[in-house]
Amino acid sequence: MFELGGKSVVVTGATKGIGYGIAEVFAKAGANVAVVARTAEEVRRAADALDAVGSGRTLGVCADIGDPESCREMSAGVLAAFDGIDVLCANAGIMPQAPLATMTAAELSSVLRVNLGGTVFVVQACLDALTASGVGRVVLTSSITGPITGYPGWSHYGASKAAQLGFMRTAAIELAPRGITINAILPGNIMTEGLAAMGEEYLAGMTAAIPAGVLGSPADIGHLAAFLATAEAGYITGQAIAVDGGQTLPESPDAVRPR
Repeated sequence: MFELGGKSVVVTGATKGIGYGIAEVFAKAGANVAVVARTAEEVRRAADALDAVGSGRTLGVCADIGDPESCREMSAGVLAAFDGIDVLCANAGIMPQAPLATMTAAELSSVLRVNLGGTVFVVQACLDALTASGVGRVVLTSSITGPITGYPGWSHYGASKAAQLGFMRTAAIELAPRGITINAILPGNIMTEGLAAMGEEYLAGMTAAIPAGVLGSPADIGHLAAFLATAEAGYITGQAIAVDGGQTLPESPDAVRPR
């Protein structure tokens, strides 16, 4: 069950954090993994690291997912190397902070271009290959921020992540006749470089709000992505699944305090 060996997988934003965690899970499962990001040195470093832990092939590809043509070039490169694309993990995204009162048009456009536009463009670019696979799988990395929760300074980010789900639901209907499923993972607070940069006080506060009592790991997201990519998950499409240790469940902070 849950066989992924030999599958060809594209993971965008795969050089660090959640993206690298997703790519690592697939690599360890024997898949051929294409690591996609903008910076050549980071792409090379991540691809080398995956080579050391996986039994399949690893490919590094530089691309700007906010640019449709760059996405098409990326897809063509993966097809040439792997002779197919079975799984697309559209993970790349940005989350700069900007208070609503001072947010500029450029700041809003930048987040929407990458987080929403990049999701649409990369799916479009891989669509023919995913169709040819016969069992195409698309997994989006959304967030609990926007679809379920909010946080000051991230109204543009939250809007982009909620928009991904609107895209996903209609895309699921359009892609079903092609044999392609599309689902979204909504990570909670996952211990990544970006989260660590928020500082110890933020980390402590977030941990205290999680019923599981710990922050998540990138592998927690990778394991769900891997399951959604399997044949056994073929009847699941258009769904958004939170992976948050129960963070979105409490009615108030009192609900998670020791009793």
